[in-house]
Amino acid sequence: MDLKLNKLSKILGLEILNLDLKKVIDEKLKIKLNDLFVENKVLVIRKQFMNANEFQKAAEIFGKVFRQHNSKFSLKENPLVHYISNQDKFSDGKIYIPGEGFHTDHSNDKKPPKATILLSKEIPSYGGDTQFINMNLLYENLSNELKNKIKNLKAKHVYQSKFSKRKLMNIKNKDHKNNEVFHPLVKIHPETGLKSLYINPIRIEQISNFSDEQTLGLINELMDHVNLLKFEYRHRWEVGDFVIWDNRTLMHKANGDYDMSEKRFLYRLMLQDI
Repeated sequence: MDLKLNKLSKILGLEILNLDLKKVIDEKLKIKLNDLFVENKVLVIRKQFMNANEFQKAAEIFGKVFRQHNSKFSLKENPLVHYISNQDKFSDGKIYIPGEGFHTDHSNDKKPPKATILLSKEIPSYGGDTQFINMNLLYENLSNELKNKIKNLKAKHVYQSKFSKRKLMNIKNKDHKNNEVFHPLVKIHPETGLKSLYINPIRIEQISNFSDEQTLGLINELMDHVNLLKFEYRHRWEVGDFVIWDNRTLMHKANGDYDMSEKRFLYRLMLQDI
């Protein structure tokens, strides 16, 4: 079939308008969709109205499902599918905003997911956008001095860094809570071979052989480049948006800039890396 495609920005992102993921997707179309995903880093497939099981089946067009870390957010009807909502609160009564602050998902896993997929079920009347940063372009535009400084460095990722300004929900699975893994600050994409800056201020606890002060200093220096938003696509949600993004080369964050009396509810799945 001929897909109706629109570029969402010059930086990244592609919108698909005439595809029903509940229908049978043949091998040729499957290959095309996966190629478009790798090339554009974010796919937004509009008007996908499906239940949790249908969502999982659609997600599997792009790969095998990755088991998410915090089962607290699992759906009863399909535990592999989690939800994103503004209805959960911390013990002190403060509303939990999933995805606040720029990060990449589950980076404290030995092999983090290649992709995250959200399906919007209910959205507020305004706000709640998701911002994406192209970390390949960001890396390519760093100074040679900074590139040389980070090229051989690795960072220790944990469930929640002692430096993190964002508080995470308690996790049920102690194995994941106690994970400590090292990832290079410069990550090579397994399908394109392109280099990206790979950081996560919510998870990074230490950079190889750096003191706490040096670690925090370098994280802040690198995040200054992220926060310039020079390589950003900002997604404004519509109900029925099926949005898949490449965790290997993007950072993202959700915004809590909406009326919290309005419900925001999305399904979430992640996919295993190759």
